[in-house]
Amino acid sequence: MAAAAAAAAAAAAGWAWRGGTAFLRGALGTGPRRACRSWASVRAPAAAAQELQSSGRGRFLLERGAPFSAFLTDSFGRQHNYLRISLTEKCNLRCQYCMPEEGVQLTPKSDLLTTQEIITLAKLFVKEGVEKIRLTGGEPLIRPDVVDIVGQLCKLEGLKTIAVTTNGMNLTKLLPRLKEAGLNAINISLDTLVPAKFEFIVRRKGFHKVMEGIHKATELGYRPVKVNCVVMRGFNEDELLGFVDFTKDLPLDVRFIEYMPFDGNKWNFKKMVSYKEMLDTIKQQWPELEKLSCETSSTAKSYKVPHFQGQISFITSMSEHFCASCSRLRITADGNLKVCLFGNSEVSLRDHLRSGASEEELVQVIGAAVGRKKKQHAGMFNISQMKNRPMILIGG
Repeated sequence: MAAAAAAAAAAAAGWAWRGGTAFLRGALGTGPRRACRSWASVRAPAAAAQELQSSGRGRFLLERGAPFSAFLTDSFGRQHNYLRISLTEKCNLRCQYCMPEEGVQLTPKSDLLTTQEIITLAKLFVKEGVEKIRLTGGEPLIRPDVVDIVGQLCKLEGLKTIAVTTNGMNLTKLLPRLKEAGLNAINISLDTLVPAKFEFIVRRKGFHKVMEGIHKATELGYRPVKVNCVVMRGFNEDELLGFVDFTKDLPLDVRFIEYMPFDGNKWNFKKMVSYKEMLDTIKQQWPELEKLSCETSSTAKSYKVPHFQGQISFITSMSEHFCASCSRLRITADGNLKVCLFGNSEVSLRDHLRSGASEEELVQVIGAAVGRKKKQHAGMFNISQMKNRPMILIGG
């Protein structure tokens, strides 16, 4: 009777029941298996299925008809409806907080996800509840087929938002085509309003190209245009007021991001400017600053100066983490699933795809990885000592 009830619940949730285990319906094909790369911590689909089934999480969701896909719900009840996909490891800038000065060893092209593999994985995630996909890098806009990828994603039924995070260098040229293809949200990285300092931080020229990209995005009707600013003591913390003033006449959301530790970026606690310190500095100039309401799953604490067109936000990953409401998953350019930006556990979806894994098997692998997601990250000091990828190899 218990098995029959579980089977009925699985069917109601769009699952198939085989041999006492729940699977999502559909298939991607079959074929021989191959071993995973050294980066990947992968469990065989059968083991993943057993883990999902044996966990209280699996039984809980099946018994209640799984109102949200079980394989995208972790053991703390967090539902992951936001997927970030890195399109490339390459970048035309060398930002100090993202890439080691000596550069990084790039993955061979044959080991990167193909366009079809990206769309196949995106389709699977969207089918099971992902509503937002953000394309990242490296610099996603240097990928030659980025417009085609956006166009194919736009055809996925149920996907509400296609976003991109870019350094803005190629944005003016590509944005009209990207918008026509279906891109409806933009984040642009800009850490200074001083051209000479821009060259120092990113180790390249191009400040005016980024500014042109920001203005092009506002001209084409993007609301808001999000501007990501990583704040580092001794680099740009003296520009906080200038960035707030930048929102006066433009529909921007300037997002001040606490400096985060990644491999090779020489993170130091003394360089980190906390959210509260930034907020205090800004309130001294604008005491009338208003706090805005936000969605539960938002990573940002948002504020607005009355009568300004735009607003500001703070991404407080280090001083006040938002792990409890995290709804994000990441796929790296070489096809590894990361369930936490700061975790070093990865699962190679690419290897499973290329070994001919069925959709059912991929679902079990992904579900087991999501189920192992920890309650929160290890804290900034522990993170700084952990082995992880450089940010450019994760995807911003």
